[in-house]
Amino acid sequence: MFISFEGIDGSGKSTQARALAHALREDGHDVVSTREPGGSDGAEEIRALVLQGDPERWSAETELLLFTAARRDHLERLITPALARGQTVICDRFADSTRMYQGLSRGDLRTKVDALHEMMIGREPDLTFLIDIDPGLGLARAKGRNGTEERFEDFGITLQQAMRAGFLALAGDFPHRIQVIDGARAPEQIAADILARARLALARHNSTPPPAEVPT
Repeated sequence: MFISFEGIDGSGKSTQARALAHALREDGHDVVSTREPGGSDGAEEIRALVLQGDPERWSAETELLLFTAARRDHLERLITPALARGQTVICDRFADSTRMYQGLSRGDLRTKVDALHEMMIGREPDLTFLIDIDPGLGLARAKGRNGTEERFEDFGITLQQAMRAGFLALAGDFPHRIQVIDGARAPEQIAADILARARLALARHNSTPPPAEVPT
């Protein structure tokens, strides 16, 4: 099963992705943890290009091409092989982030984002946890990390507010896949909520028989 985590910067999604991976491993699942941009050698090189430097370093159109290239390499080299081996893949961000950052908030490129995704990726997660949090709190957390990958945080609160609204709208578009999680609670409560939902989804996923082969 392919599970992704989404949310604005500072929402706690990375912490919760790690917590879920640990809990599912204790349940006996073979779990691969990964992230975007990144997850493969080529994609990690692109990550440094898009997450560091001046906020205006790249246009939204160039970002879209870079993120798509990174995702394609990630999909080919890590995600698809892991799923083929029967492993559960937990990914910190996937295509929904591109739909928001470049498709909505940065460049109003949603049509191009979706077209490129269909052409080059063609895969959605089976389940997405959207950690919802107040943009002001999320930005304060993100900036408080004092890391080197703060290019998007440097766009300020306006981008984070647009991102939150966009993510919630996306959850309305894909209710079968995206589950909104209240991120204002204690981390332990959030983790317990996510684990319960993931266990239920995995049980349903694993009980579904594979599709019948179509004669050729």
